[in-house]
Amino acid sequence: MFSVPNSTAEVWTSKAAWLEQERSPCMVGIIPIVYYSVLLGLGLPVNILTAVAMFRLATRTKKSSYWYLLALTTSDILTQVFIIFMGFLLQTAILARAVPGAFIHTINVLEFTANHASTWITVLLSVDRYVALCHPLRYRTISYPQRTRKIIAAVFAVALATGIPFYWWLDMWRDADPPTTLDMALKWVHCVTIYFLPSSIFLTTNSIIIRKLKQRRRLGGGRPHMSRTTALLLAETTVFIVLWAPRTIVTICHLYVASVKRDWRMHLALDIANMVAMLNTALNFFLYYFVSQTFRRTVGEVLRAHLRHGPRHGSARLPHPGLTELAAPPDGCPAGADPTDGAALCQAGCVPPATGLKPDLAARVVPGRCSLH
Repeated sequence: MFSVPNSTAEVWTSKAAWLEQERSPCMVGIIPIVYYSVLLGLGLPVNILTAVAMFRLATRTKKSSYWYLLALTTSDILTQVFIIFMGFLLQTAILARAVPGAFIHTINVLEFTANHASTWITVLLSVDRYVALCHPLRYRTISYPQRTRKIIAAVFAVALATGIPFYWWLDMWRDADPPTTLDMALKWVHCVTIYFLPSSIFLTTNSIIIRKLKQRRRLGGGRPHMSRTTALLLAETTVFIVLWAPRTIVTICHLYVASVKRDWRMHLALDIANMVAMLNTALNFFLYYFVSQTFRRTVGEVLRAHLRHGPRHGSARLPHPGLTELAAPPDGCPAGADPTDGAALCQAGCVPPATGLKPDLAARVVPGRCSLH
């Protein structure tokens, strides 16, 4: 921070007071800070656990769908870091928006990059499930892990490229009234690429998938089999459409109805809409866990492996005194001999101690002979 000369102190003070009067009051207080802290503290660990489990499934099964789910989880982690932590908690709660403009604009690019990647990877998963269900023969030839990884990398690259123009995004908390032409264009591009276009694709593919399942039920005379991945897709896309609708509506109302900066009702609506939209980043783990038995089993494997290997790091356990006695071979035996291997000790010319063998074997060892009777 640079000191302000005394000659302009009164000017800056009066301008700040005028801006404070023009700014709409925050009606929710510290609720967003508490909410985002809980969401980050809960959502980030479960997303990391989901990423580890999905990586195991992707490498074990060689299925493209698991690679898409892994990429979706990765983008959710980036969204939580860039939007929830750096965008809301760091700038608003910790630094109180007293940050350089270049930092804010750079964070905007990262936020929209993560947001675009998350949305369009879900679109790819939707298209992948559509092709798998409606064109199974073609799906086997066009969908395989190597191609899927290349497509995912291309999506992240395109998401970064499409996030760069949002460097000039004006925060709706400080947005001019009326908005500039550039700001209006960016907000409409945001609404179309983040919500309207993906939601249209989701509704189209989901309706085709549901109709295809109904046709199979009529032809087969029974209930059609729905794969776990298809069920997860339908749940994820439905949750996305519902949770992101309020923010999209508030953004459009901000452009044409009232400014968030000057209308407390729009201010309150934007606070609630942001909290609802960010909830989408922490729900996927629970959807996977309750729908997929394979995912539950894999999560259990990851947790058990962590608990089994975790205490070894940084812990020095002392051996039990009885084990120390058993670790040393009897007198006359070569160094490194296993005191519990009766046959090997006999061949070495020594007799194992009775405490080093199982009771039934120790009782049958004959001193000086290399056989068990």
